Formats: sequence, structure tokens, C-alpha cells
Amino acid sequence: MSRIVIWVSLAVAILWSLTTADIGLGKLPGAGVRLADFLGRMLPPDLSIWPEVLNGLAETLRIAILGTLFSVILSSGLAVLASENLMPPAIWRPVRAVLAVIRAIPLILVAMLMVGAVGLGPLPGILAVTFHATGMLAKFYAEAIDNVASAPVAALESAGANTVQRLRWAIWPQMAPVVLRDTVFRFELNLRESLILGIVGAGGIGLYIQTYVRSFQYEKAATVTLAIIVLVLLSELINGALRKRFS
Repeated sequence: MSRIVIWVSLAVAILWSLTTADIGLGKLPGAGVRLADFLGRMLPPDLSIWPEVLNGLAETLRIAILGTLFSVILSSGLAVLASENLMPPAIWRPVRAVLAVIRAIPLILVAMLMVGAVGLGPLPGILAVTFHATGMLAKFYAEAIDNVASAPVAALESAGANTVQRLRWAIWPQMAPVVLRDTVFRFELNLRESLILGIVGAGGIGLYIQTYVRSFQYEKAATVTLAIIVLVLLSELINGALRKRFS
């Protein structure tokens, strides 16, 4: 019965979306011409701005690295508090509720708030990435703790081991591959999200995209786009290799 309810609900949601969304399919025939015209203005890319682009990419990469590092540090502590196996409901339920609220806030809104709090530059970007990533990583880490086999934990507990000792010797060896995989995945996501933070003044390559597009310098915008594509592809290759190594 539950499966039927799920499928019916899904069908209703799809039908509701199709019948109420103002899709405007009549706009599609002319879209190709306008898109081709826009792309034509971007050719050939203006490679004279390559040094500026490299600086923007380096700043974006620093934001992603530091934001991931700080979120890992915060998530490690919050995950313990959010674990059902380690904490009573009076602790882990409020912590998980807070993490859910963090995940519900859009990153771009967090970045705007941080820019208003600490000013322009990479710092608000790092703070925004740290805040937003912590909501996800802490949840993943807590679930990794809760999904470990209970026998080694119970054996250490019966021997008188405290919470820290159970984490170190029974829980961490089991959850380490999952934690490393999730951390690598989150870094890749942080890098992608950091690419647009400059639009609101939070540092990174996004500022160049906004500047060049608004000033109709499409050839320069094309160079930035190519640089971003290269960075994302390299990130995919490196992260894919790391995930295979840790799986």
C-alpha cells in the first residue's frame, strides 16, 4: 500500500507541475537563434586577461579548500552530538534540527549575509562555504557513526571504554572510508559553489563573470568560462581518483 501511495503522489506531483507551470514552449523556436547569436559574441575568447583569470581561480580554490577544512573541523564535533548511538534524544534531536535548518538556507543568501557582516573579499566566501557545508557534512558523519557495526562498540563499552575510546578504536576504523568519500564529494561541491560567490562580492572568479557580462565584454567572459570548465574537469578527475582510492 505504501508503494502505491508513493507512486500515486509522484504522478500527481508531475501532472500538477505540467498543468500549472507556465512553461511557454512557444518561445523555443526562436531560442536557438538567440543562443547562437550570444555564443557568437563570445568568439574568439580574449586570452589577454588570462593572468586575472588565474588569480580569480586561485582565490576560488582557496575559498573551497579553507571552507572545506573548517567545515570538517566543525562537523567532526557536531556529528558526535548528532549521533543516535552516542547521545540521548535530548541532545541529538535538537542538533539534527539545527543542521537541517543550516542545509535549508541557500548558500547565496549566506554569502550575502557574510558580506554584510565582514565586508567584501574571500573571507565572507570562506565563512559561507564553511557554514553551508557543515550542515551536510555533520549529518553525513553522524549517519556514518550510526551505521557502524555495534559488536565492536559493545565490546569496548563492556570493557569500560569511554565515548572517546569507543570512537577511536571501534567506530572510526569502520566509518573512515565513508567519511573520506563524503568529504571529497563535499569539497567538489564546495568548489563548484565557490565559483559563483563572487557575484555577491564574496570573492573568487564569479566577480569576473559578473563584471564582463554586465559590461558586454563577452570575449572575456568566454575566457573565464573556459577556465572554469578546465578547473571543474580537473576537479572531477582528482576527486574521482580519490573516491576510488578510499572506496
